[in-house]
Amino acid sequence: MVYLGADHLGWHLKEKIAHWLRAWNFPFEDLGNKELDEEDDYPDWAARVAQKVSKHEKEAVGIVVCGSGVGADIVANKFPKIRCGLGFGAAQIKSARADDDINVLALPADFLSDKKAKKIVEAFLQTEFEGAERQKRRISKVLNLSNVFVEK
Repeated sequence: MVYLGADHLGWHLKEKIAHWLRAWNFPFEDLGNKELDEEDDYPDWAARVAQKVSKHEKEAVGIVVCGSGVGADIVANKFPKIRCGLGFGAAQIKSARADDDINVLALPADFLSDKKAKKIVEAFLQTEFEGAERQKRRISKVLNLSNVFVEK
């Protein structure tokens, strides 16, 4: 299952991604925004996607879209079990899936052509985590960072 979410700056790209997913027969759920709303906020839509992926991490991935991609990326990474990566190229995201097991893709709508975005989404969906011990060890260390606190 692929969960989608985008603010007003990412809305048009999200709609295109939904079209591609239908054409590729990928099951997906569009978590919003369902209509273009110039007043909406990226944290609302990125959080919805991250919550769903966090809850269903073994069988789900997410794609979040905003203008720069950075805001949606930051929001998604606030949730347990989420490893979100900001995508600017297909090779980069293929590496992030294979090595870092990212489960949410953040896309910068203001900086990608449709053609490039489509290639990035394809790489994200078609690439599997390699699962080498060193990769698992590193991911475990990253996930354990949520248990660390900063002294004042």
